[in-house]
Amino acid sequence: MEKVLKPMSGYLALVICLVLFAGAIYFFISGVEQSITYVIISMLCFLLFCFFMKGLMIIQPNHSRVLNFFGRYVGTVKDNGLFFINPLYSSQKMSLRSENLQGQTLKVNDKMGNPIEIAVVMVWKVGDTYKAAFDVERYSDFVRMQSEAAVRHLAMSFPYDNLEDDHAPITLREGGDKINSILEQELTDRLAKAGIVIQEARISHLAYASEIAGAMLQRQQATAIVAARTKIVEGAVGMVDLALKKLSEENIVELDDERKAAMVSNLMVVLCGEKAATPILNAGTLYN
Repeated sequence: MEKVLKPMSGYLALVICLVLFAGAIYFFISGVEQSITYVIISMLCFLLFCFFMKGLMIIQPNHSRVLNFFGRYVGTVKDNGLFFINPLYSSQKMSLRSENLQGQTLKVNDKMGNPIEIAVVMVWKVGDTYKAAFDVERYSDFVRMQSEAAVRHLAMSFPYDNLEDDHAPITLREGGDKINSILEQELTDRLAKAGIVIQEARISHLAYASEIAGAMLQRQQATAIVAARTKIVEGAVGMVDLALKKLSEENIVELDDERKAAMVSNLMVVLCGEKAATPILNAGTLYN
C-alpha cells in the first residue's frame, strides 16, 4: 500500500553541503602548504559533502519519488520542492501527470462475427505509486497491453450495429456514452492492479474491415432505401384515402369502383414515383 512521506526541507542541508565543500577546498590548500593533517580533514569534508549531497533531491510539480531502504519500501514523496532524505535511501522517479494513449487500430470480430476495425484514445495517470513501482514490471507497457485487451473484449461483446441483431440493447456504432462508460470501467478493472487511474476513454475509430466494408455499405444503403420507400408508401396511402373521403363527403363527383381504382392507381404513381409525372388529358370518358 502506498505511504506518503513528508521529508524535511533541504535548504539547511544545502547550506551544510556548501560549507563542507568550502571547508574541503580550504583545508586542502592549507594542507599543501602546512601539514598533511589538513589534507586528511579536507578529504573527510569532501566525503561528508558527497554523503549529504546524495540526500538532497528536487521534485518537480506533479512528480514523485518512491523511496527504498535496502530493498524495503519506505514511502513516496509527492510534494514538490527541495528536500533532504536519508542518503542511504534509493529513489525512483515517477510522473504523476496525465498521459494520452492513442491505441493502434485493431482488427477484431464483433459479437456477430463481422470483422471490424476499432481504436481508442484514453487519458490516464499513476494513482498508486507503490503498485505502479512494485506490482508490475513496467507500468507503461502494462497499460498499453491491457488497454488493447480491453478494446478487444469490448468489440467482441457487442455488435457493430443492429442490422443483424435487431434486439441488441447497445451497439458499438450507436452506443455512444454507454459504450465509453463500459470501456472506462473495463480499463479501470484491468489497470487497478498497477495503480493506474483512468480519467477518460473514448472510441476514436470504428469501421467495418476493408474486406466487407463495400458489402456492408450496400446493405446499409438498401436498408435506408427500403425504410424511405415504406414511409413514402404510407404517406401516399394516407393522401389517397383523404382525397377519396373529401370527394365523397363534399359530393364533388360520384365515383364507382372502377373509377376509384383508376384514381388510386394514378395518385399512387404520382406520389410514389421518383420523377415528376407527365399529365395526359383524357378528352373522352374512362370507358372510351
